[in-house]
Amino acid sequence: MLPAQTLSVRAAMLANAREFFKERSVLEVDPCALNSHAAIDSNIDVIPAEIAPGKIGYLHTSPEYAMKRLLTQGSGDIYFLGHVFRQGEIGRLHHPEFTMAEWYRLGISFEEMIQETCDFVSLFLGPLPLRKIGYREAFATYANLDYSNASHEELLEKAKDFGPSKDASNWSRTALIHFLLTHAIEPKFNRHELTILCNYPPHEAALARLTEYNGELVAERFEIYCQGVELANGYHESPNGQELRHRFTEENFARKAANKPTYTLDEAFLSIFGPKFPDCCGVSVGFDRVLMLKEKAETLSSVLPFTWSSL
Repeated sequence: MLPAQTLSVRAAMLANAREFFKERSVLEVDPCALNSHAAIDSNIDVIPAEIAPGKIGYLHTSPEYAMKRLLTQGSGDIYFLGHVFRQGEIGRLHHPEFTMAEWYRLGISFEEMIQETCDFVSLFLGPLPLRKIGYREAFATYANLDYSNASHEELLEKAKDFGPSKDASNWSRTALIHFLLTHAIEPKFNRHELTILCNYPPHEAALARLTEYNGELVAERFEIYCQGVELANGYHESPNGQELRHRFTEENFARKAANKPTYTLDEAFLSIFGPKFPDCCGVSVGFDRVLMLKEKAETLSSVLPFTWSSL
């Protein structure tokens, strides 16, 4: 059971978060947690729910799809502060149900969105030095590797230095690069600053738009880390429905290759993209992880009112 003091800190943080958005005239929304379609991501698994005999729904892993539909309907700037659900996420930094802050800002630049996210995190962790580093620079600095020009064999040899738990010889380039990011690079970020990783390669774009930077095609995506913990993931949102359809199809291929279930595309979601979709940036922040760092706790479960093991 959560200590009363931590419960009070959580309540104060929730109130402060809502005040943060109120000061910026960002509207709170409460989209449904149960959806007819699953979000398609090769690295995130959804929790299915039987809502009637033979009819399956899915608990949302993020309110992203619903919030983007609201944006298209003219909602303006919006935020969500509530629970999301992910299958199989149990560990020091993971729990199958957790609290997420997610928001979308219209007409804001990518750089402004990064700064606003840092301001939000600093509201709870205090002022911290900021360091921004590109994906390519991070690989060169912390892994002594040019990931884009390295051969499959070079990537595999570098990955072996960090002891993958499974045989990596059949892994794709994308899987090897992602493994190196999480095992060779992220742990080396300065623990006493907010590290902003940006300029992701196109294969890591997720739902971000692509742009050219220093002669390289990159995704306008960023993640923020503190004390070795990933806290935020944000995008300059892509308005290209055809490109997103292609990315979801590729994610399904990756899921199938990993012996995971594949999902039908959400046509209602894909239909919102195009001229009607507003220019915007969005970000999600792991609220419980921020609380964990604020309380100097070692595990996510120690700052949750209830944990899966205690139910």
